Amino acid sequence: MSKTVPVAIGAIGGVGLVAQSCKDKGEMVSLLSPDGELVQVEKSSMLPVTPAEARKGIPGKQFVMVIDLARCRNARKCVTKCQKMHDLPPEDEWIKVFLMQDSNDTAPYWFPKPCFHCNQPPCVKVCPVGATYKRTDGLVLIDNERCIGCKFCMTACPYSSRVFQWKEPEETKFADRAYSPETSTPHKVGTVGKCDFCADMARQGKLPDCVTGCPNGVIFFGDKNEDIVSNGTESFRFSELIYDRAGYHFMAELGTQPNVYYLPPVDRLFDYEKGFSTLTDEQKGFYKKSIVKKH
Repeated sequence: MSKTVPVAIGAIGGVGLVAQSCKDKGEMVSLLSPDGELVQVEKSSMLPVTPAEARKGIPGKQFVMVIDLARCRNARKCVTKCQKMHDLPPEDEWIKVFLMQDSNDTAPYWFPKPCFHCNQPPCVKVCPVGATYKRTDGLVLIDNERCIGCKFCMTACPYSSRVFQWKEPEETKFADRAYSPETSTPHKVGTVGKCDFCADMARQGKLPDCVTGCPNGVIFFGDKNEDIVSNGTESFRFSELIYDRAGYHFMAELGTQPNVYYLPPVDRLFDYEKGFSTLTDEQKGFYKKSIVKKH
């Protein structure tokens, strides 16, 4: 088993801070500067970066996610936290949880699936207006001010990670926010959305809500260059965790080179049937009829 390494949780993805002047003094928060020093920044000053800045990526970073399938029991907190943070309607899930089964002889297991932020993303290649793009830090983002809703990216994505935004949120808390691809808000009807790895939080040195919201520590996030990933309570050397636990890419044969890694569901903490405990009868029926067979 990989050794746990000490690391300040707030330092995961610690990057150059974007601070803008404010008229009034507000709540102060501690963040990690690019030089490794803790600095006090006014919370209200952490405004979204511009679309032009959001296309560049955060220097020196290579963000990765590791999902430990042995820990997942379909609590679905990663889904609800993501939807709340991005002001998504219930029917639009940027993180989906599937019930997977490797063969008829093995027990099913729960499989959270975000966008994989591929290093060779097919979605980027087919976008006719450059609305979806790959950054230097590994993130694939969508600029909805450029998106024309052609859905070419949805067709090209082999993982079905993208969602078309058919309607405006009924009551959005982000209506007055300046738009940035790093926040993916406010939404624009007739465009495409997806998991954005919470780029705005990474810029602030914070973990995504899907990571910290999971009660079982299923999802780890961090910087491959720093070789550290964390789920908010535990931190590991990324290279050791992937090596010792036989981490793998989902559908690696496609050659998309995702930045999401999975740890096999070995020595599971929960029986998969516990994942049905919080579901409605309709949801239970859906899962039991639609188990995804890998082979």
